[in-house]
Amino acid sequence: MKTTLLTGASKGIGKVLAVALAKAGHNLGLVARSEKELNDVKTEVEAAGGKCLIFVGNVSDEALANEAVSQLVATFGSIDFMINNAGYGIFGPTESYTAEVWSELYDTNVKGTFLFSKAVLPTMKAAGRGHIINIASDVAKRVFDGGALYCSSKFAQDAFSAALRKEVRKDGIKVSVVYSGLVDTMFHTDPQGHDSHTDWLKPEDMTDSIMYIMNQPAHVVIDELMIHPLSQDY
Repeated sequence: MKTTLLTGASKGIGKVLAVALAKAGHNLGLVARSEKELNDVKTEVEAAGGKCLIFVGNVSDEALANEAVSQLVATFGSIDFMINNAGYGIFGPTESYTAEVWSELYDTNVKGTFLFSKAVLPTMKAAGRGHIINIASDVAKRVFDGGALYCSSKFAQDAFSAALRKEVRKDGIKVSVVYSGLVDTMFHTDPQGHDSHTDWLKPEDMTDSIMYIMNQPAHVVIDELMIHPLSQDY
């Protein structure tokens, strides 16, 4: 039985992925800021037959990352997958960002990926295997007007992932990055399910792609996967 640690697990892609992984037989550690929403996901996970621990807090908290890893290993014996899914975006002219806003977004999108990846590495290295999957964005490969803060954070997350991939390949550890286009989640101004999102990717589409990466045989690693709705020109 596999064990997966998943951040950003309370809604959107993370919530759908958590339930799908439970149905596939994974033990789960779920991380998010909302205790109520995490408990709701835990209820769904357990109804699907999964076992689950929840960890409430901000992914930029190193103590949280270390505690989540420690408890998962103590409970389930190992961590096979680390999925860094937590992230958000703020958009607008560069002069509209305060230093605090810039730092807070980087704390989640970049520092969180670093801290949780760092926390699982000793366990994965000891096992001689493991898989870190970072959910980025297509803007890790391109930029747009009004996206200086968000795009730069995703470029940084992607660069960290690429360097880490080279660093830990010799240890039997895979590092994959998923670059998504428009996905119908609460990430956007319009609510999830809004008519403007009709042709966008669904959280289920992202879940299918992430699980495809996870389900490759031991000798295969999908380093990068770019995914868009057909309606979005890249």
